[in-house]
Amino acid sequence: MTTIRRAELTLPGAPLGPANPLPALCPPAKVHAVSVDERLRETLPLDMRRQLGYRPLRSILPVPVLDGYDRTREDLTLEALILENSRLRVSVLPGLGGRIHSLHHKPTGRELLYTNPVFQPAAFALNGAWFSGGIEWNIGATGHSTLSCAPVHAARVDGPDGTPMLRLWEWERLRDTPFQVDLWLPEDSDFLYAAVRIRNPHEKPVPVYWWSNTAVPEEHRVLAPADEAWHYGYERALNRVPIPELDGTDRSYPLNSPHPADYFYELPDGTRRWIAALDDRGHGLAQASTDRLRGRKLFTWGGSTGGRRWQDWLTEPGTGGYAEIQAGLARTQLEHLRLESEGELSWCEAYGPLSADPVRVHGEDWAAARQEAEARLEEALPRAAVQKAYEQWRQCADTEPGERLATGSGWGALEVLRERLKLPGTPFDESTLDAEQAPWIELAHSGSYPEPRRVTPPGPTLVARHWRNMLETAPAAPLTEYHLGVAQWHAGDFAQAVRSWERGLELAPSVWPLLRCLAVADREAGQLQRAADRYAEAFADLCAERREAEVWTAACAALGREAIETLIAAGRLEQARTVWDGLRPVTRTRGRFRLLEARLLLAEGDKEAARRIFEEGFEVADLSEGSELIAELWAAVSDEPVPARYDFRMRPVREDG
Repeated sequence: MTTIRRAELTLPGAPLGPANPLPALCPPAKVHAVSVDERLRETLPLDMRRQLGYRPLRSILPVPVLDGYDRTREDLTLEALILENSRLRVSVLPGLGGRIHSLHHKPTGRELLYTNPVFQPAAFALNGAWFSGGIEWNIGATGHSTLSCAPVHAARVDGPDGTPMLRLWEWERLRDTPFQVDLWLPEDSDFLYAAVRIRNPHEKPVPVYWWSNTAVPEEHRVLAPADEAWHYGYERALNRVPIPELDGTDRSYPLNSPHPADYFYELPDGTRRWIAALDDRGHGLAQASTDRLRGRKLFTWGGSTGGRRWQDWLTEPGTGGYAEIQAGLARTQLEHLRLESEGELSWCEAYGPLSADPVRVHGEDWAAARQEAEARLEEALPRAAVQKAYEQWRQCADTEPGERLATGSGWGALEVLRERLKLPGTPFDESTLDAEQAPWIELAHSGSYPEPRRVTPPGPTLVARHWRNMLETAPAAPLTEYHLGVAQWHAGDFAQAVRSWERGLELAPSVWPLLRCLAVADREAGQLQRAADRYAEAFADLCAERREAEVWTAACAALGREAIETLIAAGRLEQARTVWDGLRPVTRTRGRFRLLEARLLLAEGDKEAARRIFEEGFEVADLSEGSELIAELWAAVSDEPVPARYDFRMRPVREDG
């Protein structure tokens, strides 16, 4: 019998901490900004050429940045849901994006995934906090989902042939698209099925992005039915390359790649969609899908110093590294698809054990290796079986959930309530609405955004066109003007956003949120001195009204960091030092602020004091993916090579450093 039950997972971990209260007005870091040689662009398939430039993000609004964590671990107890039959035991974390933490094959006692022994957030998601390991579901836009460390709804559903099915669903806020992931284990099956559906309930097309991301031990060989791949490294250039051998090295072994890189496999039309990672004995994991999920990818940290440092950073030194095998809707993760009004996309995936002849799998003949893997996959899981499972699932995709097992956010309920949407199979109940949605419900019902009853940092801003229209017709009030300006800025109407924030200043009892937005606008417009003025004034106002609550500490840290960076850039070092002194002591001890202090000391000309900060040691918990800031600052304080503990560089290092 297949069963679903609740459980708890306890492991060392760093708590997520509070969200950043400042709206993320600027686009996320351009780690995935693509450079394509014009001669290559002319040879790209038409759909790929079109999708590479389709609807990139303006910002991550309305989602907040998650940067309140550190690297101090304690015993964390995480909610888990266990899906189990006689062959497999699957552990799912509904509080962390529905991540599959473990896929345990009971007959052999093998864990098929790389399971992280710790929970260590790092700044890899579009909105910050992300963690490695297991199988994650990436939806929204290029990068790791903003739901990576967020709760999703979960419930039991009657699945194909009456098999109990675990349904996960949420409202993806970057694109305002509801989605579901249905997981089930047929009785005595060695393979977990995962059926996915993304819907567009709106009147206009939306861009869609999806990649299922599986962590596997990096010592395995990765096989896929392709002879070419699109290589994308942290030089941010896309190139078509042969596989498995590139520059004299077999890149199907993740550790053979000299630097972190993506290899997006070019699967020929009509080819079965699959990817596998097998160890030296020919054992490992295979993932296969129906044809809709066309893309396959290998990500490797490679063998460079920076890549190895990231492995230790995201996991636990001495516990083994990982690579990622992924499956997506497009050829590459640099593309977004167009989903028409009231349309949907759906497909079925399968994950399970694969064993093949190790001599052939690890032989020099690439064609023979992948043919061996595909033949064994067809024996274990025929292509027709995955298609049949998908067709059976379609009959219960709209089945209403039964017992609720976990609760996600109330944002989907807000949109369903506003638009009176009907989304069979994925109910967003009004019972999930909470204090964050309350002012927006009042705006929708009364036409007015409520002013706060007590002094507190502003809540999150909704930026979709319908909410922006409501704010534009609402009675003018400071908080309304603040939210309206954020929504207008997100829409690209920068001048009108500035006018809204300036109007809000006239009557606002709390001016720092508006001044901070105006400072960002000045900075982006190249008005650095005016931005510095406004940041200094905003921070002083915040210090005058801040309280002891966690949200105030988070606001002070976020605003102080932006203010100091801008004041340093403007050459206003005395004011930067004043802001530094105004930070709370607990904030100044965090790694990000130790690094910021080193920058300030260097700007003040005290190179020796800046170097002492490096010698004392610090860890920047929210160091961004691809950031080279630490190495750059080290070069400013020392002529010595970057110490390994500070070397997070993902690109090849030139001889001149």
